[in-house]
Amino acid sequence: MADILTFPDPVLRQCAVSVAEITSEIQTHIDLLIDAMHRGPGGVGIAAPQIGVCRRIVVVDCSLARHSCKHHGQLVMINPEILTQSGQVMGREGCLSVPDWVATVPRAKKISVRYINEAGEICELMSSQFEARVIQHEIDHLDGVLFIDRVVSSRDMVRRMVDAYIETAAEAAVETTTATSLS
Repeated sequence: MADILTFPDPVLRQCAVSVAEITSEIQTHIDLLIDAMHRGPGGVGIAAPQIGVCRRIVVVDCSLARHSCKHHGQLVMINPEILTQSGQVMGREGCLSVPDWVATVPRAKKISVRYINEAGEICELMSSQFEARVIQHEIDHLDGVLFIDRVVSSRDMVRRMVDAYIETAAEAAVETTTATSLS
């Protein structure tokens, strides 16, 4: 099991190295990535640098998205490269490596990407909307770029309140329990 690195860990700012050959070590990294993505809250994508592996590998699975969207299922992308992009759309993003923040970020609406799959085959696909956003986000990680670097205005950043809400609810439950047992 691999831990997910969080900002400001310097590894997240490094450029990842291309994969020359798909070895058992690379397959182990892929397995660790898939496991880490599934463990993360709301994880629909992850890049190798997020688990401390500076190799050009990403995993994307928009079938796990909270809202249904057009997707290609689970994609293991080795040495991914965006070939074309068109349109631009603003959208909200979060990140397993920047867990306390979400922000509105501009991304291409539609992309074509070339990559090598787990079997060593060269693949190309067209992606749009949410899946295209996730792929772009994960490829950014391979270049040491985080979604917070793409924020147009600091007003577009929002601190996640989930933890604060949970703590407040837990404190209220303890106070209620204490008040009830004292009665």
